[in-house]
Amino acid sequence: MELALFIPFAALALAGGLGVIASGRAIHSALSLLLVLSSLAVLYLLLGAQFIAVLQVIIYAGAIVVLFLFVIMLLHMATGEPAARGVRPWRAGATVAAALFFAALLSAVIRTRATADLGVAPAVGFGTAEAVGRTLFTRFLLPFELASVILLVGIIGAVVLAKGSLTLRVHAESRAADEAEEPREEALTR
Repeated sequence: MELALFIPFAALALAGGLGVIASGRAIHSALSLLLVLSSLAVLYLLLGAQFIAVLQVIIYAGAIVVLFLFVIMLLHMATGEPAARGVRPWRAGATVAAALFFAALLSAVIRTRATADLGVAPAVGFGTAEAVGRTLFTRFLLPFELASVILLVGIIGAVVLAKGSLTLRVHAESRAADEAEEPREEALTR
């Protein structure tokens, strides 16, 4: 059952990775990256690491890809033309080399029977939310609290900087409006 789920999601991750590299448009590359990261989350679930899978979806597939999409939209890269694609001799060689590499890798996996028991069992509860929570709040409590304070300082700093630039912009706009009204008042008094 696990192998039946692993193969399609691994293929999706590889196809998404090729889409990131081969796409000429930035927005298509970002969406291909979303496919890769979502497929990896499913692979983490298959490995029994539920907490890591959830973090993969929330942090990488959610926040990071959305950040990339915002940057693409702000820089107006989404409406641009795809990159110019000429015939490059190295592309054929790179394609052949990649095909040979993956054929050799597939051959090695089939020959060694990667599903064989290696005699190593994963730690009980490895990657689960309970195990990560227990570790964070016992062994790593001080670093966890320091990280949260540093993040809080960063958030407060971002709010202060954003409010400061907003205040400066409001003052500049009100000054410009006052200067625009002064000549009109002088013209009316003449």
